[in-house]
Amino acid sequence: MKSTLLLSATLATALLSACGDNKTTTSTTAATETPATASPDTAKMDAMSSPEATSSAATGSLTGAMAKMMQKMNAGKPIGNTDHDFSHMMMAHHQGAIDMSAVELRDGKDATLRAMAEKITADQQKEIADLDKVAERLDGSAKNYTPKDPADKFQMKMDQSMKPMMAPMTPSGNVDMDYAMMMVAHHTSAVQMAEAEVTMGKDAETKKMAQMMVAAQTKEIKQFNDWLAKNGGKMKM
Repeated sequence: MKSTLLLSATLATALLSACGDNKTTTSTTAATETPATASPDTAKMDAMSSPEATSSAATGSLTGAMAKMMQKMNAGKPIGNTDHDFSHMMMAHHQGAIDMSAVELRDGKDATLRAMAEKITADQQKEIADLDKVAERLDGSAKNYTPKDPADKFQMKMDQSMKPMMAPMTPSGNVDMDYAMMMVAHHTSAVQMAEAEVTMGKDAETKKMAQMMVAAQTKEIKQFNDWLAKNGGKMKM
């Protein structure tokens, strides 16, 4: 089995559009989280991924959660302050992990991954609440970067952080395998976003939170990769 998982054509196109438009995130006609309302591309991917309808439907839900996350990130209105905008972008990014973890907890079978999904959900729900307080405190803060400018160093880092989720991948159709692979890509993106905040952010509290995210999600990437190595292959990011 190949050790990479391909996001739906709909999501891949959306992510490529994000970089092309020089945005931190992108809008997309997202794949929905149930096969009944999935886009044609997502439905086609699901049909090819596994003969088992349940596995295919769940895989579609994982890609749908990722696409929904990208929509929410794109819907944000950056004010041009690194700390404020990072907080809002990371809240949406965290919600994507929570939504994918919900699919794993609903349809996954592996005890190790289910335990990780529970921990990720709890940790990132708490971080969303903390980030929301930071973002509210920083409303109206002075601008220190130029959103949508591809030459701006912070914007460039945000654009680059989307690339891990665009890596060529092939669906396995197995919920546990696909969850692990997608979370490697998702967390790698989050680490890159947080590293940009640590390097270029100005607010001490936000930078400290970002550093903690780097440490926690780097550890989880290793745990997912260890599981993949044991159960079918390691996805290198």
